[in-house]
Order: sequence, then C-alpha cells, then structure tokens
Amino acid sequence: MSSIKTLSQSETTHSSLSEIQYFYPSEPLLLESGETLFEPRIAFQTFGELNADASNVIWICHALTASSNPLEWWPGLVGENDLINPDQHFIICANVLGSCYGSSGPKDFNPLNGDRYLRSFPNLTIRDMVQAHELLKNYLGIDKIHLGLGGSMGAQQILEWAIINPELFEHITVVASAAQSSPWGIAVRTAQRMAIEADPSFYSSSPKGGWKGLEAARAIAMLSYRTHQTYNEGQEESSETKLSNYKAESYQRYQGMKLSKRFDANTYYVLNKAMDTHHVGRNRDGIANALGKISAKTLVLGIEGDQLFTAEEQRILARHIQNSRLAFVPSKYGHDGFLIEAAKISELINNFLKKSQNETH
Repeated sequence: MSSIKTLSQSETTHSSLSEIQYFYPSEPLLLESGETLFEPRIAFQTFGELNADASNVIWICHALTASSNPLEWWPGLVGENDLINPDQHFIICANVLGSCYGSSGPKDFNPLNGDRYLRSFPNLTIRDMVQAHELLKNYLGIDKIHLGLGGSMGAQQILEWAIINPELFEHITVVASAAQSSPWGIAVRTAQRMAIEADPSFYSSSPKGGWKGLEAARAIAMLSYRTHQTYNEGQEESSETKLSNYKAESYQRYQGMKLSKRFDANTYYVLNKAMDTHHVGRNRDGIANALGKISAKTLVLGIEGDQLFTAEEQRILARHIQNSRLAFVPSKYGHDGFLIEAAKISELINNFLKKSQNETH
C-alpha cells in the first residue's frame, strides 16, 4: 500500500513555511526509457486548505533547480500577500523525480545494490515527472485542479500533464516554454553537461563530485537565461584601464559558486538532460495533434527577449491549443524574466482568470 510521511521542520531537507511530506508509491515506476525506478519517493508541500467544494486547488510545477516550495522561489506571484496565496488557495508543489530536494535522485542509494546511484541514475523524461505527479494527485484525492501553473521546465510538465489528463485542469498557465526542446536549447544544455563531464571528480564515488564542472555549467546557462542588455547594464566597468577582474567575470563565477552550494552535479546533469527530451508530439502523431488534446482554458505567456523559448514557440502553443490566450511579458531579463517579472505575470494571470470566470457566468 502507498504511504505518506510528514517530516518535522527540523527534519526537512529544505527550509520552508510548510512541512515537507514524503509520498512512497507502492509500485516501482516504469520510466519512458524502459528503465525502472525502484522504491520511488516523492517530496511535496502544500499550503493553505482545501475548500468545501475542492475548487481552489493550484498545482505549481517547478523549474530546473527549484524545490517544492514556490513561496521561496516565486515571490511576488506565490505568497501570503500575492495572487496565489494560502488564504484563498490550496497550493500543491511536488519536487520532481531526479532532484536533490527530497524526491528520488542521483544521491540516493540504489535498493538493488546498496550503492549511490550517482551517474547510474535512470534516464528521466518530462513525462516521467508527470507520471509521479499523477500518482501523488491520486493519493491526495485531487479530482480537479483549478489552475496548473509552471515556468520553463515547470511549464513543460504542465503541458504534458494537460495532454495526458485533459479533464484534470480547469485552467493552465505556461510561462516561457515550448511544445518541444529546440536544437538551440539542446545545444546550450549539452555544453553545460560537457562542462560537468570535463571535471574529473564527476567520476568519483562522492555525491559532491563534479562541483567545479557544475559551476562552469551554471555560468554557461546564465548566458542563455539573461540577455546582452542585462549584462551590459549590470556588469559595465567604471574604469577604462582595467585589465583583469572584470565585473562580468566575477558575476559568472559568483553564479556558479552560488548554485554549487545548494545543488549537486549529478542532479543537475539528470534534470538538464531530461529537459532535452521534452516533445509533446512524441508518439502522439505530432505536436498539433498532441496540443489539440488540451481542454483546459490556457494562458500562454512568453518573455520578451527570451533566447531559450522564443516568441514563435509561444505562438505555436497558442495556435494549436484550443481556447488559449497568448501574451508577452515585457522584460529586459530574458528567460529569467519568468521569475523576476512576478508582478507583471500576476497581473496577466489575474486578468485571465477573471475573464474566464465572467465568460462562465
């Protein structure tokens, strides 16, 4: 029988305003690759209370290096005084498979041999992550989700889930995503994995192995997360005579070190590679047919200047999802705008939900 465990605050793997809970599916997970994940574990958090008619469920799917606590990583959109808040909504966020924030991941011990998985952790896809969400949703007894929400890799999960289970969502909002991972996106992420592979410690038996490679990978990623304008405005030098220690260099190194203190190379490698697999049309007779299965009222939000998920990719989503709206968020921050421009995103989502409610009544 499936089981669920609530951890005390002192036992949590990630500081939060809500306790992290662990859900243990009763059966191994058969993954899309054909591999099997034995004794799977899903970490999740909930905020607020389910109302009498269970109409206030908000399910948030997180991006690459985030956790199950959106109040921490999406302030301005999710929080006590924000649009998505625990006073009005029952908010659920599950940590994805492969992460280091509570769910089964590379640092875990393989129950078949007792060794840490590390580089032998099974290959994951976005659909595998959604399979885990579906199991958790069933265990929690959730039959209807008022709003499914995610950005970047989180939006990839929302799209997949709305295709797999079209009747589950009343509304979805996908921010800075696409129907499939582009060759450009795959190339950028491949360069990041190459940086990790170039670190000899990545091949050690230590869960901390590859940390210098991880720092380099994060620095590469930042170039696709931000824009030419962002760097030129934020890292401009005040001296014309400088020959070393440039602000831009310090910024890149800082971003790498910042991530390596809270993440690990094997986890990053697994999730980074999983993003490459995103393709809603795989084994579904193409993208148009797959997106056509989505019945939820949909808001597609693009970020102006996003190099990873372009304006045209947002238009493709809106073109093929029935009952969808398309909008773009003004930003100078590129892809990272999906986190930074929370106030603008809140306004667009609020207008979307209000208009939907007015149309219903």
